[in-house]
Amino acid sequence: MAHRHDVYRYGKYIEHEIKYNGRYGAKGEKRAPRKKATPEQIQKQNQYNKEKKVLRKIRCNFEAGDLWVTLKLPKGTRMRPEEVLKLRDRFFRMLKTRYKKQQAEMKYMYRIEIGERGGIHIHVLLNRLPGIIESISEIWKHLTGGHVNYTALYEEGGFKELAAYLVKKNKEELTGQLTLFGNEEERKLLSRYGCSRNLKMPEKETHEYRRRTVRKLLEHGPTPTEGYYIDQDSIRCGVNPYTGKTYFYYTEIKLDWDVGKIKKECDVV
Repeated sequence: MAHRHDVYRYGKYIEHEIKYNGRYGAKGEKRAPRKKATPEQIQKQNQYNKEKKVLRKIRCNFEAGDLWVTLKLPKGTRMRPEEVLKLRDRFFRMLKTRYKKQQAEMKYMYRIEIGERGGIHIHVLLNRLPGIIESISEIWKHLTGGHVNYTALYEEGGFKELAAYLVKKNKEELTGQLTLFGNEEERKLLSRYGCSRNLKMPEKETHEYRRRTVRKLLEHGPTPTEGYYIDQDSIRCGVNPYTGKTYFYYTEIKLDWDVGKIKKECDVV
């Protein structure tokens, strides 16, 4: 065995992750020397892994036309982190009952964010139902007196920017300066991503490469599955500087796609 090939099939996507999986390099390949990872490199890799996982959740549970909602508090409102979290929970509980009345399941992903002037707002990705916009506005106004902004979800770029935004690091985390709250734990409670427990994720298929090596992929590139094309922006390849092992990642996208199939092709985690 030389390389492990993990495949994720869901909706209109096929994701490929090919990694060297042995002690020695594959035939015709020379393993690079290992290097000690810097904190910055580890942080960057961890961030990429988070974005990749969140992207799969978005693609597997939401589609174009669903809702990207921003819940805003009245101007000048300031709340402690624990109060914001209680407000979040009340909002989701009340909204969930509106979905149940339509015999539907509510799915959501969210991020709590703090503006430059200290104002707190909540971004929420929701599956859309008839009349649900009115319900969201009604509940939020009842709870806070605040207002709501809505945007219909669009699929340009395969939701990559949205995934990156949901798990991005805020300004204070990047600079190491906690300017709005002195308590770091409180800050972490707010500036974070979360989601409902009923979201689906694709199953992983694992294969072994005994003939085709990553070197061939680097030289000639991957061949798309019939009926799919390769997203060139998704290709990542090279040598892991920490392990000296080769890797190759890419995503295929179906040419003729029925969006109604996506929720049938994923399994609940």
